[in-house]
Amino acid sequence: MSINCVNISGNLTRDAEVKYTTTGSPILSFGIAINDRVKNSQTGEWEDRPNFVDCALFGSRAESLCQWLVKGTKVAIAGRLHYSSWERDGQKRSKLDVIVNDIEFLSTSKAKSPTVSVPSQVIDDDIPF
Repeated sequence: MSINCVNISGNLTRDAEVKYTTTGSPILSFGIAINDRVKNSQTGEWEDRPNFVDCALFGSRAESLCQWLVKGTKVAIAGRLHYSSWERDGQKRSKLDVIVNDIEFLSTSKAKSPTVSVPSQVIDDDIPF
């Protein structure tokens, strides 16, 4: 048996962006910065060491949450890890991100003004998970 469960909180590093699969299903993507506090052994001072995590949220909530997920917003998320790999220009690449199941706002932010957007990128429906 395996357990794949992630619970993190942090600040958004960029405004959330909605992309669409070829069938029109929305995918919301955003990044979160999580600071670890560590004591510098040389200076004795406490320092922040950031970790940057890419996140994705699928389904009907993606479009409605997009306007509220703006850079600097503090959120807590629960989800699962997802590993993907691909090849670009002959080099193998990989990425570990979080598929979001639940999200909670821990601070308020100014929502982006509503805009009408046309899907800028089409994503293949063959999601490997």
